[in-house]
Amino acid sequence: MKICIIGTGAYGLSLSLMFNENNNDIIMWTKFDHELNELSTKRSYEKVLPGVTIPENIKFTCNMKEAVKDADLIVIAVPAAFVDNIASELKNYYQEEQHICLASKGIENDTCLFVNDVLQKYIQTDKVAVISGPSFAIDIAKKVPIGLSLGTTNPKTEAILKNSLQNQYLKLRTTHDIIGIEICGSIKNVIAIAAGMLDGMGLPESTQAMFITESLHDIKALIKALGGDGKTILSFAGFGDLLLTSTSTKSRNFSFGKLIGENQPREVIDEYISNTTIEGLYTLKSIHKLIKDKDVDIPIIDLIYEIVFDGHDCSNLQTFLISKK
Repeated sequence: MKICIIGTGAYGLSLSLMFNENNNDIIMWTKFDHELNELSTKRSYEKVLPGVTIPENIKFTCNMKEAVKDADLIVIAVPAAFVDNIASELKNYYQEEQHICLASKGIENDTCLFVNDVLQKYIQTDKVAVISGPSFAIDIAKKVPIGLSLGTTNPKTEAILKNSLQNQYLKLRTTHDIIGIEICGSIKNVIAIAAGMLDGMGLPESTQAMFITESLHDIKALIKALGGDGKTILSFAGFGDLLLTSTSTKSRNFSFGKLIGENQPREVIDEYISNTTIEGLYTLKSIHKLIKDKDVDIPIIDLIYEIVFDGHDCSNLQTFLISKK
């Protein structure tokens, strides 16, 4: 099976290793010549996936037409902010028999559209799936047991993903709740920022556990308010990913929040932002606008927004946890 992966970041590269385990024909697309050169010549990308060697049979290109041609499955694995541009170009080469897997997570700032909705603006298809779950890229690359939620309403798309991606290291659990998976995959990065703040403030695991539990209720309420299935909160994409992202310094979102909680100088925080892709920071703006537009009451989102963008004190989190009804 031919797999085209759009994006050569850490997650896209780690997924390529899993697809390669199943003997698929893999080609990866990058926009940047320097990435193409490094990946093609060194067979590694130390900046994003240190210590990991990319097999020789995985190909790379900057030509999207070449990458997409004859692919059975197209995987989009770029930051949410770039999905619109990718989908806009992809529509020129996409064939209706091709299936698409969205590994990107997040919500557009201006439109508050989830990634699948952004795709559908350009490519109207039901041959689409979203994957999400507790899975740092480096852990996937190390081939340890990983579980992901697979959201799709198309049985053939489901079969293609399971045949091409699921193996002795990676398990997929299927749901029809695409919107629930997308909400979980997006908001967990925002919650992880707040969890990092608590850690930076020196609060212990007991408080972290309290915060994560409270957050589960809020995420479930948001899923239901936006038309998803509340049960999705108990999936790999829900509780699994929230637990991982909100408790580990491997999480860029958690690490960002930790800097704020430690009351690090503004220049230190700004440097981290400029050198790191923090999906939760982008998504925070979107989710804050979305809940206002939809008239959904999620106070924790308001509080995180006020701390990150309006400079409110982190100690408000501690007060909030006790006073929250």
